[in-house]
Amino acid sequence: MAYDLIIIGTGAGGGALLHRLKDSGKKILVIERGHFLPQEKENWDTTAVFKENRYHTDEVWKTEGDKDVHPGTGYWVGGNTKVYGAALFRLREKDFEAFEHYGGLISPEWPVKYKDFEPYYMEAEELFDVHGLAGDDPTAGYRSGPYPHPPLSHEPQIQEVHDALVAYGVRPFYMPMGVRRNEADKINSPCIKCNTCDGFPCLLHAKADADINCVRPALKNENVTLMIDTKVTRLHTDPSGRRVVAVEVEREEGTQMFEADIVVVAAGAINSAALLLKSANEKHPNGLANSSDQVGRNLMKHHNLAMLGISSKLNPTSFQKTMAINDFYWGDDEFPYPMGHVQLLGKSNKQMLTLDAPGFTPGFALDEMATHSVDWWMTGEDLPQAENRITVEGDTIHIAYTDNHTEGFNRLADKWTHIMHEITDGPHTMIPHSIYMKKTIPIEGVAHQNGTCRFGTDPKTSVLDVNCKAHDLDNLYVVDASFFCSSGAVNPSLTIVANALRVGDHLLKEMGVVKAAVAPEVIAHA
Repeated sequence: MAYDLIIIGTGAGGGALLHRLKDSGKKILVIERGHFLPQEKENWDTTAVFKENRYHTDEVWKTEGDKDVHPGTGYWVGGNTKVYGAALFRLREKDFEAFEHYGGLISPEWPVKYKDFEPYYMEAEELFDVHGLAGDDPTAGYRSGPYPHPPLSHEPQIQEVHDALVAYGVRPFYMPMGVRRNEADKINSPCIKCNTCDGFPCLLHAKADADINCVRPALKNENVTLMIDTKVTRLHTDPSGRRVVAVEVEREEGTQMFEADIVVVAAGAINSAALLLKSANEKHPNGLANSSDQVGRNLMKHHNLAMLGISSKLNPTSFQKTMAINDFYWGDDEFPYPMGHVQLLGKSNKQMLTLDAPGFTPGFALDEMATHSVDWWMTGEDLPQAENRITVEGDTIHIAYTDNHTEGFNRLADKWTHIMHEITDGPHTMIPHSIYMKKTIPIEGVAHQNGTCRFGTDPKTSVLDVNCKAHDLDNLYVVDASFFCSSGAVNPSLTIVANALRVGDHLLKEMGVVKAAVAPEVIAHA
């Protein structure tokens, strides 16, 4: 069966692209490996979500030494946005430029700049119901308008921490969050600001994700077809190797082929790279779109650290994820190089701590720790390295990854620990002295994955052009985080969405659609 366009994947990139193209009148097939994530009590069950990994795939990848990797990723309509934390940041203006890290390492320049992304960031924030306060983040770039929704208020204990940080000289700001929350009408608000948001599916469908905000609305259009429980196994090209002519899939009914004038891959940075590599043929012996030998290379996933401040003071906060800090994003007076980003995590509980605690730790101690903690998440930029890469052997994904340039990030962790001790020991707050527990995220935690098919102007050093079309093919695009040249130090989801909208406008022109399908509320807001 032939279509005008096939989109492979329904996460942040695929979902946002579908939103942009749904009113084009073109015949669109959307292929999703998983199905709709069920609304069930287990959505909010910590043991089911974090211990039993109910919403993660059971497939096994490999890493160095042929060790098994059980990836923290899931295949659902909406992709990993079904369980993401909904923190939706823009990259900084400087993130689009080349700049130096400690040790002379360089974060590379993007071929498209912040000014080109800014209008699409505005639309992405509207599409994903982002709450925030313009001008609140001292490192944020130019905005052409306010956030679509007011910021989420701090609960009393977090407001106390906020005030203590301000008194200390730190500049905390409201975290931009994508939830369907009405702060003025809390009774009728879809989002109830519960303690099961960060990392959990939303039982109420109140989290702004690619499924609820993009895919389901698009399915109302007759020109859109969604095919679930369908795994794309290979892309086939014509004899010249310049065009993808068939998408091969495996379904319960067996192998099937689908054709389209344009094919868009949006399966996530790791799986998209793997699909291109698996699609090697006579014209593309090293993998599809891989004449540069860059497909699968430059894998980035951020340096990530969770830190719990344990106090003798109770923290009854339910929705904790309302504050972030970028004071040290570009360094400080003592270390004039990038360090990274700090934000609050969703509130931990006893069951979460049980996963990492020694077996002899008493349950009452874990409960006390959880109910008295303030939970932080730190992110540092992960620089691209050719040796950090995805390869495939048969149907198995292999990840080769080594941490790089951790000096700045380690300084951030030490700096934040010091500040927390200062505000708890000093006169700035009523919180008694705290202890701190830290946990780095292992290779299995493949959230924030990006960079495996980077875009650029030189076909010898990049996979995609500035419109995210493969240099080597005339009708193949990639619109997930694969296109990133650098990772920045904030959550990548909003940039993925904004870029998909940007590429969507390009595709509308390519398909002869004169006007982009912009939602009425975006026009009014602009």
